[in-house]
Amino acid sequence: MGTPAAADPAPDKMDRGRAFTQNVVDGVEYDEYIVAFKPAAARQDALRAAGKRHGVELSEVRRLATGAHLVRSGRRLDAERSRGLLRALAARPDVEYVEPNTRFHATATPNDPQYGDQWHYFESTAGMRLPTAWDTADGAGVTVAVVDTGRTAHSDLDGNTVGGYDFISNSTSSRDGGGRDSNPQDEGDWVEYDGACGPDSRRSNSSWHGTHVAGTVAAVTGNGRGVAGVAPKARIVHARVLGRCGGTLADIADAIVWASGGSVSGVPANPNPAKVINMSLGGGGSCGSTYQNAINSAVGRGATVVVAAGNSNTDAAYSQPANCANVVTVAALDRGGDRAAYSNYGNVVDVSAPGGETATRTNGVLSTLNTGTTTPGSESYAFYQGTSMATPHVAGLVALMLGERSTLTPSDIESRLKAAVRPIPGSCSGGCGAGLVDAAKTIADLGGTTPDPQPGAQLLRNPGFESGAVDWSSTQNVITADATYSANSGSWKAWLNGYGRNHTDTLSQSVSIPASVTSATLSFHLGIDSEETGSVVYDTLRVQVVGSDGSVLRTLATYSNVDEATAYQRRSFSLTEFRGRTVTIKFTGTEDAYLATSFLIDDTALSTS
Repeated sequence: MGTPAAADPAPDKMDRGRAFTQNVVDGVEYDEYIVAFKPAAARQDALRAAGKRHGVELSEVRRLATGAHLVRSGRRLDAERSRGLLRALAARPDVEYVEPNTRFHATATPNDPQYGDQWHYFESTAGMRLPTAWDTADGAGVTVAVVDTGRTAHSDLDGNTVGGYDFISNSTSSRDGGGRDSNPQDEGDWVEYDGACGPDSRRSNSSWHGTHVAGTVAAVTGNGRGVAGVAPKARIVHARVLGRCGGTLADIADAIVWASGGSVSGVPANPNPAKVINMSLGGGGSCGSTYQNAINSAVGRGATVVVAAGNSNTDAAYSQPANCANVVTVAALDRGGDRAAYSNYGNVVDVSAPGGETATRTNGVLSTLNTGTTTPGSESYAFYQGTSMATPHVAGLVALMLGERSTLTPSDIESRLKAAVRPIPGSCSGGCGAGLVDAAKTIADLGGTTPDPQPGAQLLRNPGFESGAVDWSSTQNVITADATYSANSGSWKAWLNGYGRNHTDTLSQSVSIPASVTSATLSFHLGIDSEETGSVVYDTLRVQVVGSDGSVLRTLATYSNVDEATAYQRRSFSLTEFRGRTVTIKFTGTEDAYLATSFLIDDTALSTS
């Protein structure tokens, strides 16, 4: 339970009640409150006086089994006015306590046994905050086309799959004994030997890429099996375009047109036209007219086309279809919130999403797969990495949006996705678009409300200093990319002191910790380099939590020259006691007159769950 704000009535005064103002959520309006009166209280007088002071009429609705009373106001009050009303009621000597009549909802957490490994949906650092979005949105009624390698049978996908078409016109590439047909079965894209698909190609097993992508978009969810999909009630239509040695532009362009409900000669009409097209594929070069016309055709029919930025660690301006117009181009972040080492970047990127990295297997993106090394085997699950994995996160989110508001146009969708992002948690050299997609805020914005930044939010802004001094208050030149000391990650860090004379440096940021979170943890990486010797403390760094009135609420730690360690070390502290409050995280470095000590801070975070 959070600490009452400083403006609340003093809790140690026996003639005053307690106001649970920390349970009032910003952005929410209230018209019902629960009031516990002391024995023999003149309830109507108390309600009349407090209501008059705030310009509303308060009336009793009923007495609860606990003995408190449900009270209703004549009109809804915003968060600020509700807090004022609570304080006014609690200030009366005949009130024991008062709180808002908060709404609670059943949480839509899947029961799929491997959901806990899908960090990319819910983790505070680089997850896309899906659980809150699932409370209201599921993508029902929306069809997503996966333009990829086709499908394999999978019990965690079949229930959400509504057919498709095989657009691979070359029989050698398709491996199904013929050209185009109505069966989008993935026959395998293995490469038999090095050089089989060009001088730079390498022998490889079948990827079952389309199956993995489809599972992220819309795996059957809540079925007690495997994994969850971003849009658990959306439908998948497969357009098979990639086989042995990839796929051709002509086949891909036809598939785009068909997927969106357009006419393709010799191909039956798509009975399930898609409003979202996922293209986790790409190649070098500028966007040609064939690609662009196909995309424009789909967009003209109301389909939003979501594409991968590419995996070459280069400017996506040189990768198509990432550089085409009228697409949503997606870069990939790793589990730490940094741009993934493989991900393309640049001005053509619109947004970023979790793409994972599998140097540590479980840091990849978990989804549906197949065990076959060449032809299809049995169903399975696996961790993959790539902008191919980031893209279906966004395509699934678009399906959630359309499920809530089917009239959204592709332009509306792109604008709303960008407007609702949260900052890139880590570093992104080269540009990762507007930010990391935020499913909770994107869906909430469709209904006109703003959710608490939880579950699992990282609350500090510009936490790794890669945007310079933005969002931080500090003494001059504290936030720097100076090469004298390296950053823990990226190029920027905070460098306090190091002058060898009497000097004080400060670094701080104000942050609001929602009352509704269950935990809050401050962490940062600290390096200390000192010219001092011995075991006497001369120079110090204090880490403190400061209240809105400037008072120190808690000193978390004091470090000194004695703690010298030039390698960065992660430090963490619980701030759960400050739920429901706005506080300032402050670092203060102080040096004496002789010998320099440098305190280096990087990769801060205030993580909640």
